Amino acid sequence: MRIMLFNTILLALREIRRNVLRSFLTVLGIVIGVAAVITLVTVGNGTTEQVTQQIASLGNNMLILTTGKRMGPDQGVAPPFDLTDAKAILREVHYVQAVTPTASTSATVVNGNENWSTTVTGTDNEFFLIRNWEFAGGRDFEESELSGGRAVCVIGETVRKELFGSQDPVGLSIRVKNFSCKVIGLLKAKGQSSMGSDQDDTVVMPLHTVQRRLIGNKDVKMIQMSLKDGADTDAAITDIESVMRERRHLAFNEDNNFNVMDMKEITKMFTSTTKVLTALLGAVAAVSLLVGGIGIMNIMLVSVTERTREIGIRLAIGAMEREVLLQFLVEAVVLSSLGGIIGIIIAVAASLGISAAINVPYVFDGGVVMLSFMFSVAVGVIFGYFPALKAARLDPIDALRHE
Repeated sequence: MRIMLFNTILLALREIRRNVLRSFLTVLGIVIGVAAVITLVTVGNGTTEQVTQQIASLGNNMLILTTGKRMGPDQGVAPPFDLTDAKAILREVHYVQAVTPTASTSATVVNGNENWSTTVTGTDNEFFLIRNWEFAGGRDFEESELSGGRAVCVIGETVRKELFGSQDPVGLSIRVKNFSCKVIGLLKAKGQSSMGSDQDDTVVMPLHTVQRRLIGNKDVKMIQMSLKDGADTDAAITDIESVMRERRHLAFNEDNNFNVMDMKEITKMFTSTTKVLTALLGAVAAVSLLVGGIGIMNIMLVSVTERTREIGIRLAIGAMEREVLLQFLVEAVVLSSLGGIIGIIIAVAASLGISAAINVPYVFDGGVVMLSFMFSVAVGVIFGYFPALKAARLDPIDALRHE
C-alpha cells in the first residue's frame, strides 16, 4: 500500500510538472486564499496586541473618575470635583492603592525661538505611579513644590524634541503662557495611545500651579486611581460611587452626575472589536479557498477528459477503480497542498512587511497557519473527489475508443 501511494504521488507530480503553468494557475486561488487568511489574521492579532499594550501603558488596575453622565443630553454637565474628593476616596475605599486629582488645559510653551502647543496637566507625584510613567532624566516634585504651587514642570519626549531638539532639558526653563517654568524632569517615551493621541505631548506641573496660574479656579476635572493587586474591581467601583454620591448630595432617585471608567473594560472592548474584525476579514478571505477549490475541480475534470484513453488502458490491463480514483484524488490534493505551502510562505513574508510598515507587533499564530493548510488540503479532497470518481467509473471499452 505504501509503495502504491508513493508511486501515485510520483505520477501526480509528473503530471503537474508536465503542465507547470496550468497547474500554477489552478492553485492560484488556493495560494491567494491561504496567504490572505494568514496575513489578515496575523496583522489583526498584532493590532490587538498593540491596542492591549497601549491601554496597559496608561496604567494597571486603573479607574478614572470623571464628571458628567456617560449617556444622555446632559452628558458632561455636572459640578467639578475638588481636592477633598480625592482624599475621601483614598481614605474610605480600602480597595484603592493610590489616587491623583488632575486638572488639564491647553497652553503654548516656548523655549527661545521655538514654541509648541501642548496639554498641561496639574497633578501630584501619584500621577506617575498610577500611569506607569518612568523618568528618562531628572526627578518628580518635592513636597514644598506641590504645596506651594511652584513653577516647575516635567515634560514629555515630544515637547522635548519640539523645544530642545537633542538637548537635555533638565535644569533649563520654558515659558508657559506668561510665566517661566523650570524643567525638573523628563518622561520616558510612550508613543501613541489606543485613541490615537500622543502620550508624550504633555507638560506636568503641580496641581496648585495649574489651578492658580493657568485655570484660575480650584476645580478638579478628573480623579485617577489604581487599585490594589487582587482587588475586586466591581466592589471598588460600587464603593467609589457610594462615597461620591454622598459627597455630591445626590438623592436616592437621582442619577450619578459622575462616571467611573474601568481601564480593563475599555481594554476588553477594544480587543474584542479588533478580534471580531479580524475574524470577519479572515472569513471573507477564506472564500478565496472555495474559489480555488472550484478551479481545482474544473482542471481535474479537464484532465480526466484529456487522459481518457490513458485511464482506459490502465483499467484494461487490470487497474482497479480505487487505484484510478486514488491517482486523481492524490493529484488534486498535491495541487492544493502545494498551493497551501506557497501561500504560507507568501503570508509570512507579507505579514512581516505589513507589520513593519504599519508599526504593529508581529504575532505568529501557528494554529491559524496549520488550520489554513489543512483547509487547503481538505479543499483538494472535496473538490478533487468528483473528477476522480468520474475517472474511476469510466468504461474501459469506451475509454479506449476515445480520441
